[in-house]
Amino acid sequence: MIDVEIEHAAWTAALPDAEALVIAAAEAALGASPPPCGEGVGGEGVSAGLSREVSISDSDGESQAYTPTPTPPRKGEGLTILLADDPTIRDLNARFRGKDYATNVLSFPAPPNPERHLGDIALAHGVCAREAAEQGKLLAHHLQHLVAHGVLHLLGYDHETDPDAEVMEGLEREILAGLGVPDPYAAEQGRDA
Repeated sequence: MIDVEIEHAAWTAALPDAEALVIAAAEAALGASPPPCGEGVGGEGVSAGLSREVSISDSDGESQAYTPTPTPPRKGEGLTILLADDPTIRDLNARFRGKDYATNVLSFPAPPNPERHLGDIALAHGVCAREAAEQGKLLAHHLQHLVAHGVLHLLGYDHETDPDAEVMEGLEREILAGLGVPDPYAAEQGRDA
């Protein structure tokens, strides 16, 4: 189950179909190739009450280890996506990563649990809207890219090394092409978007 929580009205003001865009991107990313470790997170048979160190990632490839506060997952959960404002994301980034600024997207992998809840993703409207404008992209396309990016992190993908980044970016391109979204990296590579 994909739960979308829209906490900042600017998302629906800019994108009345924000929830549908998020769900489509998340479903497409969940259908991507198996994660590099072969199993993903949220393995069965592990007590949801156990705490383990996991990493939070943002789209800049910066990861930081933290130990989440365990909460028992509810039956049937998959992932939760929060569409928030910049101050909310800044607070999350400061509390969990020690970085006092708003970033575009944060991924919070869940500890292994029998319900296979993958984790949570949070996006900052102001940062995302500003990046989309600066990059000459539609906000809808940028949102779907960042959701797919966040879901891939929850599935175990990362971009800490060049080979890992190539794999992850290739999957992102494939996912987004299936959604009708242009290659998000084309402009960075000197091609037309």
